Amino acid sequence: MAMMPGASSPPADDGGAGSVGHAYLLPCMLALFFTWGFATVLVDIVTPKLKSLFELSYTEATLTQFCFFFAYAVISLPAGALVGRIGYMRGLVVGLLVMACGCLTFAPAARMGLFPVFLLALFVMASGIAILQVAANPLVTKLGPAAQAPSRLTLAQTFNSLGTTVGPAVGAWAILSHVSEIKDPGAMAPAALAAARQAEGAVLQWPFLIIAAGLGVLAVFFWSVRAWVTEDARNGTRTETHGLGLDLLKRPKLALGALALFLYVGAEVAIGTLMVSYLEQPRVLGASAEEAGHFLSLYWGGALLGRIVGSVVLRYVRAGFVLGCCALASGALATISGLSSGMLAAVALIVVGLSNAVMFPTIFAMAIDGLGKRTAQGAGIVCVAIVGGAVVPVVTGYLADTVGLSLALAAPVVCYLCIAGYAFANLREARANERRVLEAQAV
Repeated sequence: MAMMPGASSPPADDGGAGSVGHAYLLPCMLALFFTWGFATVLVDIVTPKLKSLFELSYTEATLTQFCFFFAYAVISLPAGALVGRIGYMRGLVVGLLVMACGCLTFAPAARMGLFPVFLLALFVMASGIAILQVAANPLVTKLGPAAQAPSRLTLAQTFNSLGTTVGPAVGAWAILSHVSEIKDPGAMAPAALAAARQAEGAVLQWPFLIIAAGLGVLAVFFWSVRAWVTEDARNGTRTETHGLGLDLLKRPKLALGALALFLYVGAEVAIGTLMVSYLEQPRVLGASAEEAGHFLSLYWGGALLGRIVGSVVLRYVRAGFVLGCCALASGALATISGLSSGMLAAVALIVVGLSNAVMFPTIFAMAIDGLGKRTAQGAGIVCVAIVGGAVVPVVTGYLADTVGLSLALAAPVVCYLCIAGYAFANLREARANERRVLEAQAV
């Protein structure tokens, strides 16, 4: 790769991203993380309106998250093989274009006024994000020293959290404040009901059409700067070998890391999806949908604040210890919320966003650590685990329909306790490895 003036040779473990990537590519990646965070969180805003628009139960409403996150199970392994073949930068471009297609599908979904078409739009959109996850997360870990990979990825996820913090506020204004409830749909003629749904659904399409335009611009940009990362097979910097890499599951660190990520994403998404409905309950705040949407911004804003702090803390404190403490805190807060009422119940659940902050980047960096040229394959396997965002919310929604929203928080609590177990086990292993190294040096 041609170096810019003053650039040094790339380090051996950077996957072809040298100091050019350090100086210029990382800020671009931060902007990318912001954009897809903004788009992703709008699903939480769309869900309660689709629930009202199509008279859905909580279980049916969580199908939005099921279709969104099920895409990770379908797409992530092929995405890992794709990124291994075409490289990280081209992988980013493909992911952006697929995601834009999903956003564009909201237009026909709104015109038809059909719930399944909205689900299709979410699936396509999530397929693009799955490709972005596989390409972007490992690329960020390679843009500097390996020891600081969790901190660097946490910084990138901070900008993702910034997007998820701004997104609900914009969505509450652009969607929730402009969509009215259809009164007594059971008494309306089928044609009139379809027309009303089309009219109300039209409001949902515009934010996603604007996002699609922004994604197109980003795709053009990353294509134009793809030379910033050398991934040409002729000079040996192809990211890795081809294939799905399922044999990597024999590595306990990767397999257990994928399970932990499954549980984390499921718990986080379940709480975010049901937050608006939870805060609307008379026993909690009795808030309106628009007010609850703004409170949802605080939930994701907590993740933003936590990741800013976490990116610094992880430079000095063992990742396993930080992850374990945060998982226990999230479980405790969700328990307090479910067993209380009023402002305490609301605040406790919102603050879960703060303790969630470092979990995704820390688990991800732990899981793919040491994979070398097979990093994209490992990232594809780990990203499959994001399907937890499809499974756990549906389980939580079913519990909400049967025993109520408060007791349904037991599902995320169990997830957090399992994550804490994984974190402290990883911490013990890291300490044992260090002792073995010190003993070997002493001999």
